[in-house]
Amino acid sequence: MKKGVAGINGYQGPAGGWGAVKAVTASVFSQRAVARDIIAMFKMNQVSGFDCPGCAWPDPGHRAPMELCENGVKAVSWETTSKKASPEFFSRHPVSTLWRYSDYELENVGRLTHPMKYEAATDRWQAVEWDVAFREIGERLRSYDSPEQVEFYTSGRTSNEAAFLYQLFAREYGSNNFPDCSNMCHGPTSVGLTRAIGLGKGTVALDDFERCDLVICIGHNPGTNHPRMLTTLREVAKRGGKIISINPLAERGLERFSFPQSPKEMFSGQATTLSSRYYQVKMGGDSALLKGIMKALIEMDEARILLDQPSCLDHAFIAEHTAGYSALYEDLRQCKWAELEKESGLTHGQMEDLADSYSKSRATIVCYGLGITQHKNGTENVQQLVNLLLLKGNIGKPGAGICPLRGHSNVQGDRSVGINEAAPDDFLQRLEDRFAIKVSRQHGRSSVESIRAIERGDARALICMGGNLAVAMPEPQRTFAAMKTLDMQVHIATKLNRSHLLLAKHNYLLPALGRTERDLQATGIQSVTVEDAMSMVHASCGGLKPASRWLKSEPAIVAEMARATLPHSPVNWEEMSGNYALIREAIEAAIPAFAGYNARIAEPGGFRMDTPASRREWHTPNGKANFVVGRLAAVDRLHQPSDALILASLRSHDQYNTTIYGMDDRYRGITGRRDVVFLSETEARSRGLVQGDVVNVQALEDNGQPAEGREMRGLTVVIYSMAAGSIGAYLPEANVLLSLDAVDAESLTPAYKSVPVVITRA
Repeated sequence: MKKGVAGINGYQGPAGGWGAVKAVTASVFSQRAVARDIIAMFKMNQVSGFDCPGCAWPDPGHRAPMELCENGVKAVSWETTSKKASPEFFSRHPVSTLWRYSDYELENVGRLTHPMKYEAATDRWQAVEWDVAFREIGERLRSYDSPEQVEFYTSGRTSNEAAFLYQLFAREYGSNNFPDCSNMCHGPTSVGLTRAIGLGKGTVALDDFERCDLVICIGHNPGTNHPRMLTTLREVAKRGGKIISINPLAERGLERFSFPQSPKEMFSGQATTLSSRYYQVKMGGDSALLKGIMKALIEMDEARILLDQPSCLDHAFIAEHTAGYSALYEDLRQCKWAELEKESGLTHGQMEDLADSYSKSRATIVCYGLGITQHKNGTENVQQLVNLLLLKGNIGKPGAGICPLRGHSNVQGDRSVGINEAAPDDFLQRLEDRFAIKVSRQHGRSSVESIRAIERGDARALICMGGNLAVAMPEPQRTFAAMKTLDMQVHIATKLNRSHLLLAKHNYLLPALGRTERDLQATGIQSVTVEDAMSMVHASCGGLKPASRWLKSEPAIVAEMARATLPHSPVNWEEMSGNYALIREAIEAAIPAFAGYNARIAEPGGFRMDTPASRREWHTPNGKANFVVGRLAAVDRLHQPSDALILASLRSHDQYNTTIYGMDDRYRGITGRRDVVFLSETEARSRGLVQGDVVNVQALEDNGQPAEGREMRGLTVVIYSMAAGSIGAYLPEANVLLSLDAVDAESLTPAYKSVPVVITRA
């Protein structure tokens, strides 16, 4: 191993602790708005405050005076920043100059302050009056041959109110094209859970973690992606509950945690051990591992029955509540242990140990993230998790269930209120009845389909409600080129990002209020609502002075676009955008699950959306919870060369999705750089590599041939504790290795976590 490789230092401390305090302090001071940040921190995630614009982990019933985490503070400090992307800034920086900025530098410019229009003659974004922008956008939208030529993208930070108005506008206009950030992460959850249990969401509530015996964490990294979960896991561990983690990389947030709000732990240097067992499955080996656990469990059950001992399966539950067990049993019986070991990277004995731990638990929760969903067999992975839970009746009882870990704070809520390219007909009919409009029943496009349509020339305009769509998508070689062929792009945003620089013929940049800011409309200060990862819907009310007096709220921007585009609309856009309670009444009329909406969000903590599967009501065609047989592997290795590895794109700790807060990845020991690849010592040694060597990474096609143009060069090797056969690199940089055509067949979610590659010394 080379000594003193720049920026690669290792990390020995726990998650949280003084490192988190130091990082929070640095983030606050870097954004030059200390007073605003401090005010915001006391309001974040409080009953009368605003919902954190970061992750979707739910709020506890009893809240601390500061209910926050490191990455939540980073998200807030970057929103409350005093830095401004003003017309004066843009006058000094043509787009050709901004293109050379890094993704970190673009967002670090600061808050957008004025509506902007791109002028090709000067290569600059220039200020434009709101009414001019709306009029021109409306004229262009009316000029297209078909409404289906327009794509309506939504970020998961959009509120329920804005998302509902947005889909209403699009549907009255005539488009059902709703590319959404959920298409890139938990699409397999929506598809897989709906088929298996009749509900495309998780079944657990936060208090289930107080009752469970066992939590299985698989395919996620809470220390970076949802840090407030660490507090919940700490409480499980401290009361004697068991936590088992399954992940290709050793992640500090699954191992040890020092609670930053505990003086005892902070000043004594103590930390809570979280996982009692940690299993490093191969990238893409989850399905094989889950099949191995279930096979071992069934063999264990049969042995107990022969010995006249208590069963370790819940046969009464299986008989009464499920269908498909026989097919699953036969599939598992035919699975060969040698093949399961090869695909998963774990031994027969390890899979039996996992089955034994699961069999002894009276109530088990399975938590999973994108390490499960972002594969070609992501939907099947989700269904295998359901299979495992159903074998012991671990859905629909206290302390048990399935817990998908959502990313953005309202990505689940957006879908609940209608951001859906294939919305059910009864919802569309109620929209028509409520607003006296006609809406198309044409199946719309999701994210990958939208980019492909833009590439083909079938789509002419793109409207983005937040987000950084182009950078988030796979294969920027194709995505970026496609975006530049559009006739019009409209971006509703708080800060600058690279998608805003991929210019169409006509371009508009519309600045929106942030979650932390006062939203003053015709009837006074407004609250919006969000739905967390456990289906709790609650109000969020910002209190800070807006960053600029020219900002508009997202509902107001949508309403004004709709009025400019649909001058004869029967919808009273102005009235609803002036009083969000009216939007909620409309949501309630279109979606019965929101009955009593305004009254229910007035209660502290809000209300929980109905989750029938959590009480063992299965809204499936056969009225049962369904076992579903799945494939063994995420990647067909038959045609891959013997030295091929499976690559997963990863977030750093200083990152939230495509937002880069800094150049460090503290828990993995990386400082000041992102140009690295993570390899196990075994894989590095087999290739004659040591830490600090520089390599090139080449993506492979399904047939094992090099994928043209999908290559990264000059990356530095980091030796890391991770599964053999696996390799990791940061997104969005590693998106050049991905393919727009490598997706989960059922949900069209891209395979960000299962890319076959080979590496060579640079």
